[in-house]
Amino acid sequence: MYCPCSAKSPDFEVVFSSLRLTNKKMNNKEGYLIRDQSRPHFITATVVDWVDVFSRKPYKDCIIESLEYCIKNKGMILYGYVIMSNHIHLIIQSENNKLSDLIRDFKKFTAKNILNKIETEPESRADWMLKRFEFACKSNSRNKKYQFWQYGNHPEEIFSEKFFWSKLDYIHLNPVRAGIVLTASHYVYSSASNYVNAHGIIEITKVDNPIIDVLKPQSISSINNC
Repeated sequence: MYCPCSAKSPDFEVVFSSLRLTNKKMNNKEGYLIRDQSRPHFITATVVDWVDVFSRKPYKDCIIESLEYCIKNKGMILYGYVIMSNHIHLIIQSENNKLSDLIRDFKKFTAKNILNKIETEPESRADWMLKRFEFACKSNSRNKKYQFWQYGNHPEEIFSEKFFWSKLDYIHLNPVRAGIVLTASHYVYSSASNYVNAHGIIEITKVDNPIIDVLKPQSISSINNC
């Protein structure tokens, strides 16, 4: 495995060539399973009832701070991300081959911090949001008072380089499709700027851009929105 803090870019040709050629989905009561804890995955974390918590900066900053902590201390390798108003998308890998544990700890920590902010800091929507989180908690015995994240992460194993770029494009174009920005790299809370401008609000493990065939217009359609 390689360290996410290393200056040397990972050899993705080697990584992807060893991945499975299929990405069959395995269902349990909470969604899809992560079969191989060592592989990079595309995951989605969604707030219960799609409450638009992340429409406000302090809560988005909680996610950024938690990602930074996980990168530095928990062996998270972050390839791409976006924070939308009520959900986040990540492409991540566990340096310690414990991806499920990493996701669990990340969601637990962010939920605790964000709920604490909602309860203790000025927030006009606090009563409404906390009631939604309290109601969601009643349907599951795991939580004592509030449930912030929906259960399940819909993990999808990154089984090829093509699949990786399709998911990264999907992540980066979320704010464009939502009408928040016209250009993906203008959205602060995503990794689009890291790939387009070589910098962002958080350091990621950047993957080399694929070679574009200019004779095939469809191969550059997503580039125009970056």
